[in-house]
Amino acid sequence: MESSGDRNHASLGRRLIRRFRTVTGGKRGDDGGGGQELMARSMGFAAMGFLTLVPLLIVLAAADPTQAAGFARWLSRALSASEEAQPEIRQLFAPPRRALRTTTSFSLAALAVFGVTFAATVQTGYERVWELGPARRDSSYGRVLAGQVLWLCLLIGYLLVFTNTALWRQEVISSPQGTAAALVITVLFLWASQKIALGGRVGWTALLPGACATTAALLGLRLFSRLVFSPLIVANAVAYGPVGAVLVVQSWLVAVGFVVYGGALAGRILYEEARRPRSPG
Repeated sequence: MESSGDRNHASLGRRLIRRFRTVTGGKRGDDGGGGQELMARSMGFAAMGFLTLVPLLIVLAAADPTQAAGFARWLSRALSASEEAQPEIRQLFAPPRRALRTTTSFSLAALAVFGVTFAATVQTGYERVWELGPARRDSSYGRVLAGQVLWLCLLIGYLLVFTNTALWRQEVISSPQGTAAALVITVLFLWASQKIALGGRVGWTALLPGACATTAALLGLRLFSRLVFSPLIVANAVAYGPVGAVLVVQSWLVAVGFVVYGGALAGRILYEEARRPRSPG
């Protein structure tokens, strides 16, 4: 005979599947999902990130005297690239000194604007996850812009923490203490990231499950990248040249977008399920 606990777990599983089917383009479930297509948003995240955020990060990494390899090292760390894949990644980007020499005040200002555009893309994605209207409808344009700039600064600060501290070292991040510290910092970043992007319209308690779910998914993506994306970079670079490596990096960015939005959505579902009244018996 099936217990009530088994029924509750089955109900949660069905609801998760139904909601994810909705946002990935399946039939609308009973509780809807705002018509969001998760994969389409993930591809938009990757495209906007590559066109708007990556150029800004290249300049920021080049301006850091402690990182001789520049943005290529940042990306290699994020991808968990092997020793064989790292040279292929370095070939995709200009050396830091060249990047700095070709950067003017106007181009730096343009890159900052592009970075804010990416922040607006992430903001829209989070709003669709929570089925909220655009922030500019409820707040002034200046306040919305300030939130996007703050989110971008938070993202850059998070990246600098992992590239300019001992956390980036392999022997530290592989230790239990280093792994725990990295996970805690990531949860805090994602928790605050959602709060800022949503303009404070969702409570801290509601956002915590999404931060935890996204962190766990990012950890899984890191392992997947080590096993799949890193060898693919080497294989595609040999078969297709630099464009092959670019395609793998772009695919990785799609996976990051899927994790960011999917983790937030999973957190929302778990939070709502925890608050749903249980039927007796």
